[in-house]
Amino acid sequence: MKLNIVEILKGNYIEKEIVVSGWVRTFRNNQFIALNDGTSNQNLQVIVDFNKLDSALLKRITTSACISASGKLVASQGKGQLVELIANKIEILGDSDAEEYPLQPKKHSLEFLREIAHLRFRTNTFGSINRLRNALIFGIHTFFQDRGFLNIHTPIISASDAEGAGEMFRVTTLDLDNLPKNEQNEIDFSQDFFGRSSNLTVSGQLEAELAAMALSKVYTFGPTFRAENSNTTRHLAEFWMIEPEVAFNELKENADLAEEMLKYVIQFAMDKCPDDILFLDSRLLEEEKQKPQNERSEMGLVEKLNFVVNNNFERITYTEAIDILLQSSHYKKKKFKFDVKWGIDLQSEHERFLVEKHFKKPVIVTDYPKDIKAFYMRQNDDGKTVAAMDILAPGIGEIVGGSQREERLDKLLQRMKEMNVPTEEMYWYLDLRKFGTCKHAGFGLGFERLVQFVTGMGNIRDVIPFPRTPKNCEF
Repeated sequence: MKLNIVEILKGNYIEKEIVVSGWVRTFRNNQFIALNDGTSNQNLQVIVDFNKLDSALLKRITTSACISASGKLVASQGKGQLVELIANKIEILGDSDAEEYPLQPKKHSLEFLREIAHLRFRTNTFGSINRLRNALIFGIHTFFQDRGFLNIHTPIISASDAEGAGEMFRVTTLDLDNLPKNEQNEIDFSQDFFGRSSNLTVSGQLEAELAAMALSKVYTFGPTFRAENSNTTRHLAEFWMIEPEVAFNELKENADLAEEMLKYVIQFAMDKCPDDILFLDSRLLEEEKQKPQNERSEMGLVEKLNFVVNNNFERITYTEAIDILLQSSHYKKKKFKFDVKWGIDLQSEHERFLVEKHFKKPVIVTDYPKDIKAFYMRQNDDGKTVAAMDILAPGIGEIVGGSQREERLDKLLQRMKEMNVPTEEMYWYLDLRKFGTCKHAGFGLGFERLVQFVTGMGNIRDVIPFPRTPKNCEF
């Protein structure tokens, strides 16, 4: 039988003849091979009789060599494993020069591993991260599909700026060394491939709204791009977004859906990858020991995930959040780096204080000042705030952002004018408000933020296989 290591470790194959393939982690005493195939962090011990193997073959069994081993699976006599393979045949599928191979059997820093991202899949840490990433992808689709949502593919190349941010990657086929100009000496995009200026999408939300206003419940799960020059542990230039849009929903139902989704997918990942969660929990514990006492997390990874799954999220308005921050001893002792006053965009330190210190549970903050939010959010009757909501989680701050959308044509036009959003180019978005408008709502979940939260990784560049950041576009 040809088996994966995870099947071997979970099944009952003792005394069976099997074949297993993988990459050599270590080879001790010309006798004990620690073999790993990426299906689990656990290695399978393969025992070879060096007296029966050709010496030239033995020399080729080096760290990261790819081999196939055939033989009988037996109960292990040694410590550290339940079963081991007594090999009667070893085949080298791919040689590896042990002198050149950069991942020697020792602890490597995450910074070093980012430099060799094409090989870091072969470490236990990145094996666990990518198995959990896969589980979260599947969990998200399962959650929405089980609730009757349709998955919609929204365009990656777009002519609109959904967030009004302006920090977009331009898409063009024009000759950059000889750009065509019009009479105003501006770039003549009429000669470009699409006949107009176009860019990589910053969000699929607006197009998802179009679908929701005919199909009721939809969600997107696709790549999005921001050309922000942000060299932080929380930002990427290319990342994946989950964006559900639901016709007839208002803000409370939107928050309910987001809370339910987060709890579901976190539990889904914990159920699918318990060994990986435990490995990353131990890894985080060791990492925390290196930090000063006052910078250590109050909860371990497993505790933090259970904390989110088992607690009802606290719900407060933005105004209440500001009042809590202003009344806090943290503020009075000037422990916040950023100022606190009504009208500010809450910083990560403010968000984490609300979650980790004050409420000690996840928090949903609603009704933000309209001046710090996007044009499409529904204006509240007070004239100052919009029906927006953010979900704040321990250790990371904001993990979900959403709103009830402005369905009233006159209000939307007024807001677009105030924010200099071109109405002519957005005719299709405005048409939704002309032809059968209704209340609707949605939210966005940055997938890598979710993976970061579930894995406990401190840097978002470590939860996507090939991070795209300023001055970095390897592979």
